[in-house]
Amino acid sequence: MKTLVADTFPESHLHRLKQIGCDVDYLPSAKAVDLPSLAGSCKILVVRGKHVSAETLLASRHLALVLRAGAGVNTIDVKAASSRGIFVSNCPGKNSIAVAELVFALILALDRRIPENVAALRAGQWNKREFSHADGIFGRTLGVIGAGSIGREVISRARSFGLRVIAWSRSLTPELAGELGVQRIENVDDIFREADIVTLHVPLQADTRKLVNAARLWLMKPRAILINTSRGEVVDQAALREAVESKRIRAGLDVFDPEPAEAVAAFNDPILKLPGFYGTHHIGASTGQAQSAIADEAVRVIETFIKTGVVLNCVNLARRTPAKWQLVVRHHDRVGVLAFVMDHIRRAGLNIEEVQNVVFDGALAASCRIQLAGEPPASLLSTIQDGNPDIIGLDLLQIG
Repeated sequence: MKTLVADTFPESHLHRLKQIGCDVDYLPSAKAVDLPSLAGSCKILVVRGKHVSAETLLASRHLALVLRAGAGVNTIDVKAASSRGIFVSNCPGKNSIAVAELVFALILALDRRIPENVAALRAGQWNKREFSHADGIFGRTLGVIGAGSIGREVISRARSFGLRVIAWSRSLTPELAGELGVQRIENVDDIFREADIVTLHVPLQADTRKLVNAARLWLMKPRAILINTSRGEVVDQAALREAVESKRIRAGLDVFDPEPAEAVAAFNDPILKLPGFYGTHHIGASTGQAQSAIADEAVRVIETFIKTGVVLNCVNLARRTPAKWQLVVRHHDRVGVLAFVMDHIRRAGLNIEEVQNVVFDGALAASCRIQLAGEPPASLLSTIQDGNPDIIGLDLLQIG
């Protein structure tokens, strides 16, 4: 199966892809603008951070699966993929530990001003007087926004630093908060009011875009720290720049809005030069451990797709189709039975939304679940039931 890997990928895992039947083109230096021409003949496209545009998705009649070797899929035009019947999948949770480690690296670096310490020493300067002032984080309140896999790894590490943890997440129930040992906050604004350090771990969605705005930044305590290792668009960058420039808060970012699309590029965001700001190069998942775990999952997704047609971690399947009725056809497991059923449904002008056929032990009989956009008339049911001796029975259920 023709597979284009358009970002860096471990050599050992490329070999595994070849072993499971992939004809691999490995082009890690390819640019996003090159993908429309490169993806024309491939069945599977694997990317890490490269943008996969609608143009790329429309350029190939063969492309069936776009796999993000990472967590978020905001760099992929998922809507365009869905319109073309292209699966979009990812590797969630495999970079959680690496990102959590970076969160605490940024927190400690901001508190101890580690980059400035290093810069002074490299310049031949000893300035213990200047760098002896730090707040310390023991006993402080850490506000975690988003309690998914990364948020939970952050929470588990926070205990080791003696931090009190408060958390907000749509999925955070009182029971789960108890299990995690955190205080559940119902209103996200209260996180900003109460926390000494706020760290963001939410996906980029319509309701999380600019979740951190000027109003919420003004709620933060003086000298509070904001950490963002999720997506740049979750924060209003201009409002954050103003808050840091006025020395009200400090910030550590691994992600920016906007940030370069390529791995190496010029980058001159004004926030980069501000005291009280530290940044990294969108490297939260970039440890050898994380990349190996992500590559393992990517191979698992591709192997399952090749062998079964099932797409693990698929993000663009409809949660609910337009189906209103479900027809269950119990039948003998013989050639042409389902073709007979489908043909008569077609003649009746009914659209089939979903089909699942399961075979019973012994392969003598099967049951086919067919979800339909409209109600099948009684005459159609009679035609199907009486028109083929291999039809055992029918059941009709309204589901919408």
